[in-house]
Amino acid sequence: MYFRHLIPMFLKSGHDGNHAQTALADITLLQAISKRIHYGKFVAEVKFRESPKIYEPLIRAKDREALMNELRSESVEERVVKRVERKASVFGQQVSLEYDVSGDTYMINSVASKLYKKYLIPKTTDVQVEYLLKRLD
Repeated sequence: MYFRHLIPMFLKSGHDGNHAQTALADITLLQAISKRIHYGKFVAEVKFRESPKIYEPLIRAKDREALMNELRSESVEERVVKRVERKASVFGQQVSLEYDVSGDTYMINSVASKLYKKYLIPKTTDVQVEYLLKRLD
């Protein structure tokens, strides 16, 4: 996913010769993605503690699909994506006196929201399901 889908969203193809900087950026980004996805374990635990009567039967039945449906909330996911877009527009701003960079900010927002919608939210939910399936062991 990282090499086939994510990197092409951020970068043009080619070679810039900065192997060490590129490797460091890759590691930093992959660690941030992993950390974000694995926060799902904490979210799953909170949801389980709030509603054990809902989750325990689903866990015992090993019903992945029902757990997935119970964990997901389109309204929450949409709020997360909107918050990410807003943060990307603020933190991704480039200030220049020489040219208009508004298109660059839009591209950053688009990539950030796509990353969350298509990859991070689904992977986070997968981690939540896996965590809950082992929760009662």
